[in-house]
Amino acid sequence: MHIVILGCGRVGSTLAHTVQDMGHSVAVIDRDPGAFRRLRSSAAKSAVTGVGHDRDALVRAGIENAAAFAAVSSGDNSNIIAARVARETFGVRHVVARIYDPRRAEVYQRLGIATVGTVRWTADTILRRLLPEASGADAPLWRDPSGTLVLTEVPLTEAWVGAPVQRLETALQLRVAYLDRSGEIVLPRGDEPLRSGDVVHVLLRADARDRVLERLRPGPAAGPEGRSV
Repeated sequence: MHIVILGCGRVGSTLAHTVQDMGHSVAVIDRDPGAFRRLRSSAAKSAVTGVGHDRDALVRAGIENAAAFAAVSSGDNSNIIAARVARETFGVRHVVARIYDPRRAEVYQRLGIATVGTVRWTADTILRRLLPEASGADAPLWRDPSGTLVLTEVPLTEAWVGAPVQRLETALQLRVAYLDRSGEIVLPRGDEPLRSGDVVHVLLRADARDRVLERLRPGPAAGPEGRSV
């Protein structure tokens, strides 16, 4: 498999080496030839000096035969334009763009271009741990591009302890993605009993989120049989 990467910073060079170590071919594009010093010799052989959305630079990097394209330069505009050219002009199936502005990321995800906003994601994750009440600890961890589904992290009430995962899913019309059990990630079966202290990561409809959280968060809430606890 051949993969083209725009941007030879720390992320781009790390991606290039990882892809090579997995047995794939890779070409890296950057407008600064000095950036290729980050590449080991085997990856530097396929380096292309140029602008990521320039057709000639992309062709020299092998975009016509590429199975994937990653735009991870330092500029949002460069990344998204290059990603659209790779997807819409050359028909690359797997395209990802690094976007720093979260408002732009949502727009481009709706266009079918996967985006990664590392700065915002890292800041939100840290705030969630530092200031859980102020930052909204139960805010969605992920939302699909259409806004229909969300992934939310919630602790269990004691009323649900011992109940099988399938009962939780049926009663609240959701899917349990995974459990965080004392720091261990568990992919539960339907008959897996929930334990005290489990942090449940659930996938559900966005319009049902508030109702479901009321029945899952600690404090007065309804348990499996609809009783108050």
